Amino acid sequence: MNAPWALPLEELRFNPDGLIPAIAQDWLDGAVLMLAWMNRQALAQTLASGQVHYWSRSRQELWHKGSSSGHFQHLKAIRYDCDADVLLLSIEQQGGIACHTGARSCFYGSGDQISSGGAAALPPPADACTELARVIQGRLKDPEPGSYTNKLLEGGDNRILKKIGEESVEFVMACKDNAPDQIAAEAADLLFHLQVALAHHGVSWRQVQEVLAGRRDAPRREN
Repeated sequence: MNAPWALPLEELRFNPDGLIPAIAQDWLDGAVLMLAWMNRQALAQTLASGQVHYWSRSRQELWHKGSSSGHFQHLKAIRYDCDADVLLLSIEQQGGIACHTGARSCFYGSGDQISSGGAAALPPPADACTELARVIQGRLKDPEPGSYTNKLLEGGDNRILKKIGEESVEFVMACKDNAPDQIAAEAADLLFHLQVALAHHGVSWRQVQEVLAGRRDAPRREN
């Protein structure tokens, strides 16, 4: 299979050891998952196969990410920085685990205490909507006294859907008034209540992102 990515390979700046750092970023929410190194062979294999390969500095060998764990990284896009000495890989992480500890991301360390990682590790920072979904899921799992989110969840569909209807009307009216700041505020309110409804019905925000992403290359509709 010929990969659809073109890079100015002769212009990329590998270090004296023939390596270039590569940052792996989730293709949907932008979370930084890991940093590893590539040599020319690893980069060539990645571009040719569409699955990410790195160079293991400790083992001094080509490393097909996921070959032992099953957590393959499927390349979605690739960029290089302004100095052409760092690569940014937009990837779909199979299994949702990039770190050898079992964490989603290698970047789970925070504060002055070293963490051992694993499935319960701190999730990586992501876009605002994903972060909001995490907060709502947290309220669903561990209710907080006095929380507006928990009041909505406790009220079920009757309360949640009523609020979505109200917020939809307010959004429409802000658009009719052509008030940009109010439109943004009402859109934020609507998104919040939509996310509460998703959580109530066990639908993740990532599922919504996947649907949206899947429509990027969908055939155009006539009307």
